[in-house]
Amino acid sequence: MLARTIRTAALAALAALAAAAAPAAPPAAPAPAAPPDLDTIVRRLDDLYRSKTSIAVIEMTIATAKTTRTLRMKAWSKGEDKALIVIEAPPREAGTATLKVGDNLWNYLPRVSRTIRVPPAMMRGSWMGTDFTNDDLVKESSFKRDYTTRLVGPSPSPEGWLVEMVAKPGVVGLWERMETVVSKDGTYPIVARYYDRKGRLARTMTSDEVRLLGGRMIPAHLTLTSTDEPDHKTEMRYVELAFDVDVPDATFSLSSLERPR
Repeated sequence: MLARTIRTAALAALAALAAAAAPAAPPAAPAPAAPPDLDTIVRRLDDLYRSKTSIAVIEMTIATAKTTRTLRMKAWSKGEDKALIVIEAPPREAGTATLKVGDNLWNYLPRVSRTIRVPPAMMRGSWMGTDFTNDDLVKESSFKRDYTTRLVGPSPSPEGWLVEMVAKPGVVGLWERMETVVSKDGTYPIVARYYDRKGRLARTMTSDEVRLLGGRMIPAHLTLTSTDEPDHKTEMRYVELAFDVDVPDATFSLSSLERPR
């Protein structure tokens, strides 16, 4: 009886030693992050740089294989329907301006004292010889209104969430499809790829230098490159940005567009 008791105790001790020597089980993998709400992402992208009103100071650098030029401009907006952008420097381009009121868009060229109306079909046309389009600057299109959107899933590189946007039938002047990677919390874009109506990648825009502007954490620096012109690059940087400030309605008039500055 005693021998059996000793043998049982020895076996128990050996089992305890074996258990102590065994490697610890790996920690459980963290649960995947819940995807952000798609409607919230789309609304955030639409309103990232606009509010009831806004005033911005912007620098834009346009680089090609042969030249580099930098513009400094000031922009005013009111809601989704009104915007005025005026180039302040360099002197040879100062006073060149763009006005949007509703569906109407005009460019003013002070060197020839001429105002040109831009038709809706030209919203994807170059703004003042840069890689940005008229639509990029005045934000005529709306992701929510003009595109069918889908949250594809997580993006491994860059890390975030991939959102696909396909232009709705019959809407003029838009990209056929866009793929945008937004931050993990869905609050700002990291990279956007734009595809033409033949399904070809036409351009890529990256957004970085996220900082506090107008009380919001948003990218201050945008870089746009063209697939067809790889030696072209346009960078846009928000120097100052204020939301919900006083902007008179008279700001958005043809007389204001053409006013000497």
